[in-house]
Amino acid sequence: MAKKPYYITTPIYYPSGNWHIGHCYTTVICDALARFHKLMGEDVFFLTGTDEHGQKVEKEAAKRGITPLEFIDPLVAELKDMWKLLDVEYNRFIRTTDEDHVRAVQRIYQKLYESGDVYKSEYEGYYCTPCESFWTEAQLKEGKCPDCGRAVTLQKEESYFFRLSKYAPALLEHYEKNPEFLQPKSRVNEMVNNFLKAGLNDFSVSRTTVKWGVPLPFDEKHTAYVWIDALSNYITALGYGSEKDELYKKYWPANLHMVGKEIVRFHAIIWPAILMALGEPLPKQIYGHGWLLIGGEKLSKSKENARPELTDPYELVKRYGADAVRYFLLREIPFGSDGEYTTERFLKRVNSDLANDLGNLVSRTTAMIVQNFESLPPCGEKTALDLELEEMANGLFAKVKDAMDRLNAPDALEEIFALVGRANKYIDETTPWLLAKDPAQKERLGTVLYHLAEVCRICAVLLKPFLTRATSLILQSFSCPADMGFECVSFGYLQAGAKVEKLPPIFPRIDVAKELAAVEKLVKEQNEQKEKASHPSVISSEATEGSGAEKSQITIDDFGKIELKIGEVIACEKVKKSEKLLHETVKVGEETRSVVSGIAKFYTPEEMVGKRVVLVTNLKPVKLCGVLSEGMILCAEDEEGNLSLLSPEKAVASGAKVR
Repeated sequence: MAKKPYYITTPIYYPSGNWHIGHCYTTVICDALARFHKLMGEDVFFLTGTDEHGQKVEKEAAKRGITPLEFIDPLVAELKDMWKLLDVEYNRFIRTTDEDHVRAVQRIYQKLYESGDVYKSEYEGYYCTPCESFWTEAQLKEGKCPDCGRAVTLQKEESYFFRLSKYAPALLEHYEKNPEFLQPKSRVNEMVNNFLKAGLNDFSVSRTTVKWGVPLPFDEKHTAYVWIDALSNYITALGYGSEKDELYKKYWPANLHMVGKEIVRFHAIIWPAILMALGEPLPKQIYGHGWLLIGGEKLSKSKENARPELTDPYELVKRYGADAVRYFLLREIPFGSDGEYTTERFLKRVNSDLANDLGNLVSRTTAMIVQNFESLPPCGEKTALDLELEEMANGLFAKVKDAMDRLNAPDALEEIFALVGRANKYIDETTPWLLAKDPAQKERLGTVLYHLAEVCRICAVLLKPFLTRATSLILQSFSCPADMGFECVSFGYLQAGAKVEKLPPIFPRIDVAKELAAVEKLVKEQNEQKEKASHPSVISSEATEGSGAEKSQITIDDFGKIELKIGEVIACEKVKKSEKLLHETVKVGEETRSVVSGIAKFYTPEEMVGKRVVLVTNLKPVKLCGVLSEGMILCAEDEEGNLSLLSPEKAVASGAKVR
């Protein structure tokens, strides 16, 4: 029998860099859902990717004097690294610059144009560049974008329009006949009352002022509006409209589009209307989840610095592990609603559930088995306590499945940890440490430990979609195959005599007060580094006379404190999460040093290798964007801010002193 297909998507991300834990929320949810359905035996296709066209990218690249693709490529690489860090397993990572996507978008526009659903006119409206959205004057809030609150500009240009107004009645009918189409219900009320019943206007779907985009096949002066380009990825990723459309035929319509609440309008109104115009079926469900908040506001890089919260996913995983980050996102945030993030809440959740409950249960169980039996003991005569634990374990899968069918990961995890908590209480009730002291209670001890082992195993299997690493360790400690699935979640799978290995605490307990103090210090240092990274970390030899700045004079003794040497750059690379910094490995005589310099705008890593530079070698080492810098390269700076490396006039050995 063929496996049932299951297609799940995240929205594709604008690769802005400066990633924080809020960026991880949607994708981690989808990864957990995808893993759950795989364990259900379904044929899953999980899609994510990046939205790379539009005015924002064009402007940012122009500022740096590089092409849009040169600007985007390293940011996309960072995003992929982040998903790998969090054990996100997708089937395809689509980029809207992918050739197959570009061709498919052009086919979509051509079809809509030929059917009359796209027509040429002139557009005038208020445009928000960060949101890539147009608004009427009535929709503005105090003259600003109603979504992000930033300034808008009045734009007027020739444009092609999509006949969205034509599909308002069909969309309303679809909502009425398919009450599960959009979830949660609060999103339905917003879409129906604020948009559909109020009437839909045709909207602009092309630009002449933005060149970085997909050229329209019937008018190359125009490029595709970024939202049509981006939304189409859900079908272009499957080969829609191409000769190789097997995946489209297999997986479409999507089972689930998971999106943030701020982009529900695009997914629940514009995207279904486009599909109706194309004559294609609509996705089965769209879910608009809430936001991760700090201090009541949506988490963003511009706001997080006001509080000493650790939001960098790289640093969080480094300190606490991928499982801890995934667990917090999946357990702590009420699904469909906004959730508050603080480092303290994160640490307390990890401590209480993962360290105290799950980790402690597994550690105690494996230790007692190894200490008293070496291998798994047989299950003897059962008491009412044993049968109660078995019944709870046997009923767990149905509860978890019900929660996941409702897309409610927090409820699913709550059910699993209810069994973990019951097993810990079972230990207190059965007192295995006392049973171990009485040889006559050996069989009873074996029965108790067998029940605990089975609870550990069943919980590990059901936690596989959520915790990707600890579950493998738990199953391995009971000699279970790593690919054990949901077919093995009934009590009684483990056989007596199976080898058991003692498992140390998989989630060490955290001293919350001590860790919060360390985190506050770390965040402060990171913010200082970001401030430094916003300026070139080099010394300029350009004179500043006439600048109006007061300069204190130094003596020859002061100057003598500065140690300058010639260094040779033997390796160089860009610093992750920074557009301005290069990381050089500099040979200074017999030693090599790690140096970070703010010269990426003026030199490529390839250009730096082999250069001889003047280096301040007795500066106190610092970390910039997490990279150690053990010196400072000297540069000259002209009036326009251009930097030029200082180098010796003649060949001089590395390590030579500069006087």
